[in-house]
Amino acid sequence: MRVLSVNCGLPREVDWHGRTVTTSIYKEPVEGRVPLRTLNLDGDRQSDLTVHGGKDKAVYCYQIEHYQYWREELPGRALPLGVFGENFTVEGLPSEHDIYVGDRLSIGSAEAVVTQPRLPCYKLGIRFGADTMVKWFLDAGRTGFYLAVTREGDVGVGDEITLLGRAPKSVPVSEITRLYIAKRFNDDDALQVRHAISADALPESWKQYFREKLARQ
Repeated sequence: MRVLSVNCGLPREVDWHGRTVTTSIYKEPVEGRVPLRTLNLDGDRQSDLTVHGGKDKAVYCYQIEHYQYWREELPGRALPLGVFGENFTVEGLPSEHDIYVGDRLSIGSAEAVVTQPRLPCYKLGIRFGADTMVKWFLDAGRTGFYLAVTREGDVGVGDEITLLGRAPKSVPVSEITRLYIAKRFNDDDALQVRHAISADALPESWKQYFREKLARQ
């Protein structure tokens, strides 16, 4: 797996359904080496820190392999790198089944850990000019994933992303998404949820959501 594009963006105001919204979803590729800090890349900012950003969402990764799917779903639509709001467009990871919460990665001179899938908000709809894009994105299961930075460094296009370690009983990013939207859990699901809750890298908000869902069943 490698970094195909490093994409950054600053907050901007846009008109959406008759109101002004501040968003940072408009990311564009940048050149050269970029410092990767604990909270984000230099030159990148999040607009609403109540739901975006923070140490558990320092970097958002999205696979170039998913772009072909969206070209077929959205014929005639321009899909420049960074259009999904990702910081790293990555190559060599076909699906979210292949990356696990808690995976430790080296990227350039930095290190990071996989924390969670992306749950799209209405700002993805803004970027694509369609409220329905949020549901399409989640239903497609092509969510990408977030990283927390465990060692600051610098990154650039072409950097290899190397798996440094994977914890036992880890749960794939795809399973976290599936379990999140599942109506009910069977016994195997409940076991997976307990494994997810035990993962150090999974943010507390996710753990609490899963605890409450288990308790209701």
